Amino acid sequence: MSHLARNPMKILVLHGPNLNLFGRREPHIYGTTTLAQINERLQKLATELGVELDILQSNHEGALIDFLHEHIDAAQGALVNPAGLTQHGVPLHDAIKAMPFPVIEVHMSNIAAREAWRAHSIISPAVKATVQGFGPHSYLAALRSLVESLREAAAQ
Repeated sequence: MSHLARNPMKILVLHGPNLNLFGRREPHIYGTTTLAQINERLQKLATELGVELDILQSNHEGALIDFLHEHIDAAQGALVNPAGLTQHGVPLHDAIKAMPFPVIEVHMSNIAAREAWRAHSIISPAVKATVQGFGPHSYLAALRSLVESLREAAAQ
């Protein structure tokens, strides 16, 4: 059994406030895909990539921060859709900066093409990259890119 099979790479997935309403909330912006369907697609891709996901959705910034802190020494990377915390989540920004692993910011919509107040993310300066505007595919593209970049870095 290879080392990878015994200890798969662990990636965190954090979904912020109101994302539990995907599929119902503003379907003209976010589509009709539910959060459960997004997580199912992520789990399927994770299996294909040979990585393990630990997923949390919370409407509370502190719970997201606690989740990051809890996994600080166990995870190799994270995807974060900060949702409504994108513009105002200073504590989340600070927690992301404290992580020893890369974090990718994910958004279903292109926040720069929406209301002016949504265009600025205070989370973006704390992350390695941002993937947005592809609906549910934003999550899948972010997971694939994160895992590939982590593997490339480990091979060097």
